[in-house]
Amino acid sequence: MTIKSISPLDGRYESNVAVLGDYFSEWALLKYRVVVEVEWLIKMAATPEIPEVRAFTDAEIALLRGIADSFDEAASLRIKEIESVTKHDVKAVEYFIKEQLKESSLADVMEFVHFACTSEDINNLSHALMIKGGIVDVWLPMAEKFVAAVAALADETKEVSMLARTHGQPASPTTIGKELAVFVYRWQRQLRQVRGLEYLGKFNGAVGNFNAHTSAYPDAPWEEIASSFVEGLGLTYNPLTTQIESHDYLAEAFHVLMRFNNIAMDFDRDVWQYISLGYFKQKTVAGEIGSSTMPHKVNPINFENSEANLGIANATLDHLANKLPISRLQRDLTDSSALRNMGVGIAHSYLALQAALRGLGQLTVNHAALEADLASTWEVLAEPVQTVMRKEGHENPYEQLKELTRGAAITPEAMRAFISGLDLPEADKSRLQAMTPASYVGIASQLVRHIQK
Repeated sequence: MTIKSISPLDGRYESNVAVLGDYFSEWALLKYRVVVEVEWLIKMAATPEIPEVRAFTDAEIALLRGIADSFDEAASLRIKEIESVTKHDVKAVEYFIKEQLKESSLADVMEFVHFACTSEDINNLSHALMIKGGIVDVWLPMAEKFVAAVAALADETKEVSMLARTHGQPASPTTIGKELAVFVYRWQRQLRQVRGLEYLGKFNGAVGNFNAHTSAYPDAPWEEIASSFVEGLGLTYNPLTTQIESHDYLAEAFHVLMRFNNIAMDFDRDVWQYISLGYFKQKTVAGEIGSSTMPHKVNPINFENSEANLGIANATLDHLANKLPISRLQRDLTDSSALRNMGVGIAHSYLALQAALRGLGQLTVNHAALEADLASTWEVLAEPVQTVMRKEGHENPYEQLKELTRGAAITPEAMRAFISGLDLPEADKSRLQAMTPASYVGIASQLVRHIQK
C-alpha cells in the first residue's frame, strides 16, 4: 500500500481485498500463464501422437510444476524484465520457463514450450482459472457467510412484529424475520447459479482451426487432445471459437454477480431505512465517532459503504459483461485491456459484503420502537375487518372502512367499537376484537422456513 495509490482497492481498502491479489493481480496473471504453459508441456509428454516430446520422469514433472508452485515476486519481476525487451507479455513467460529448464534434464524439450500456441490459448485459460479461483475460493465463501448471517437473524426475529410499509405508507404488519428471509431466498437462488457457473477455455490456435497443430502432426486427434487438456485444468472445453474464447461465460458470471449485488443493494437500503425508523439500533464501538460535530450520532456507515461499493462493482461488471462477448472479426485487443479489470468489479463486491456483514453485526432490535409504531397504526386492521365483512356478504365493506380509516388516526377503542356494531358471526367478531396490529401478521413467521438453513 502507498498513500498515493489511485485506486482505493490498492490504498484505503488494500487490507480488506488483499486475498484477491492471488487471483486478479498482474502477478496472478503471470503465475497462471506459467501454470498453463507448464501443464501443456506435461500434456504433450503424455501424448503418444507427439513422440518428439519424450515421456518425463516423476522428478521432471515435479520440477516443471515447481516453477509454478514456487512462483514468487522475484519470478514475476524477472518476467517483466524479459518483457521490457520482447515487448510481448506471453513471449516473456515462454522465455522465463526456458530459462528455468536450460540447465536441467528438460533442456532437450525446451523448444516445445508454447508449442503450436497462440498467446490467447495461454491467456484465455489463465483468465478462466483466475476468475474461477477468485469467485469460488474467495467471493463465494464471503457471500455465503453474509447470507448465512442474514438467515440467522431472520430466524431469530421471525416472530418479531413490524409495521410494513408499501409506497412508504403504513401497511399490513409483517415480521422482521420474514422481511429478511425474502432477501435470503433471493440470494440463495443466485448463489445456486454462481455454483453452477461454467468456466470455458479454448486451445485451438491462432484462428481456432488447429492450423499450426495439423501442420506438424496432421494425424493427431487434436480436438481430443485439446479437450482433455482444458478439462484437465478444471475448465469446460469450448470446441468452436475464433482466435479468442468468446467470453460468453464471463458475461454469465458477471451478470449473476450483478444480480446478487443488486439484491444486496436493495437490502442495504432497506436496513438503512429500518435504522432511520428506529426499528434497529446500532451497537456503539468505543472510540468511534459518528459525526464531527454531532456527538450523539451513530451513522449506518457500513450499509452506506456497502451500497457505494456495490454500485461501483456493478458498473464495472456491467461494462465487462456487455463488452467482452463483442470482438471484431477474429479478434481485437480491446478484450485484453478490459479483462485486466475483472478483479476490480469482484473486489468492490467483496468489499461491499464485508461492510454489510460488519453492519449486520452491530444491529440490535429496538422492540420499543416497533411496538410503538404498531400501536399507533390501528387503521391497518381495516383490511382484515373488510375482508371478513366481504365473506359474510356485507354491502360495500371496503368503502365503509375507507370512510372510517383513510387519512385518520384510529384508536383501538374506535376500531373495536366499529367491529362491535357489525352483524357478524360471534367467532369472527371475537377474532377481530382480539386482533391487534402486532398480532395481524398472517403466517409470516412460518414463511421463514422456506430459506435454506
